[in-house]
Amino acid sequence: MIKICGLGTSCQSTRKARQWFKAQEIPFEFRDISHDPLSIEEIQHILCLTEYGTEDIISTRTEIYEELDLDIDSLSLTALYEYIQKYPRLLRYPLIFNDDKLQVGFNKHDIRKFIPREERKRDFWQMFQAYQKLQNEGI
Repeated sequence: MIKICGLGTSCQSTRKARQWFKAQEIPFEFRDISHDPLSIEEIQHILCLTEYGTEDIISTRTEIYEELDLDIDSLSLTALYEYIQKYPRLLRYPLIFNDDKLQVGFNKHDIRKFIPREERKRDFWQMFQAYQKLQNEGI
């Protein structure tokens, strides 16, 4: 199941992600983590899916990050998890993930990775055939 974690309706990127999944008719679960924080296990899972660790998910340009004056690299993992749970606005939004994929933020091209593989193959094949038809017609 795909999960979208964000801050309710206040985040435009989170709204766009939810609208995109609805338009694609892909089931998802939405979670407003300002009211329902991530568990330590979920934070660990998200970090395992990142390419660059905390750099991918922590928003260093937020007011709360500056107020806390955090040095993420010097924090223990336990302290990091506690900060994320206590201050969910430290995260970039939306966090879109399943068992093996993660996307941070809304990007209309990258989000397509959540479309089932068979459907992506079918769409690609249809585009290829349309392109071939145009080529054959000399267009």
